[in-house]
Amino acid sequence: MQYREIVAITGLGGLYQLLTTKSDGAIVKSLADNSTKFISARLHNVTPLDSIEIYTIEENIRLSELFTQMKEHEASKPLVDHKKASNEEIKNYISSVYPNIDLERVYISDMKKMLKWYEILKSSNLLNFEVATEETVHAIEAPQEAAVVAEKPAKKARAKKVVTEGEEAAEKPAKKTAAKKKKED
Repeated sequence: MQYREIVAITGLGGLYQLLTTKSDGAIVKSLADNSTKFISARLHNVTPLDSIEIYTIEENIRLSELFTQMKEHEASKPLVDHKKASNEEIKNYISSVYPNIDLERVYISDMKKMLKWYEILKSSNLLNFEVATEETVHAIEAPQEAAVVAEKPAKKARAKKVVTEGEEAAEKPAKKTAAKKKKED
């Protein structure tokens, strides 16, 4: 399992591994209890963790960058328990790990969710983001090369037919209109 396969699902807590997608939903596997279930696309949105960004004062960062910072600072700053800690303790912890985070646009509920996700990823041993980003780069480059080779030629435009006045009448039949019935009074 790789980091790019991990998804968050609206309406469901925790993280899931995306096994396969279907036209009407997806089949996912829970990281917490390894149960497999079908998720309907009508009821839930599936968001890959790899695509989630966090507001900062400068340029937005990917969630994996924050997780990397949390992993590096874990020895000096122990992880805050998202269930027991107060809102101020959570804000202080996140801002000490990543000082440029925009505390006005990142809500406390999102910070708690990030701490919960970090704990899940840590327990599942999925905090190796360097390997995931290198594999993602190679996976992105390979399809682009194949796309250049398999590119379809452009469609040819149809030549317009030059029609003279006499041909036009013969070519297009006149429209027949049905005679309207008169109302009988």
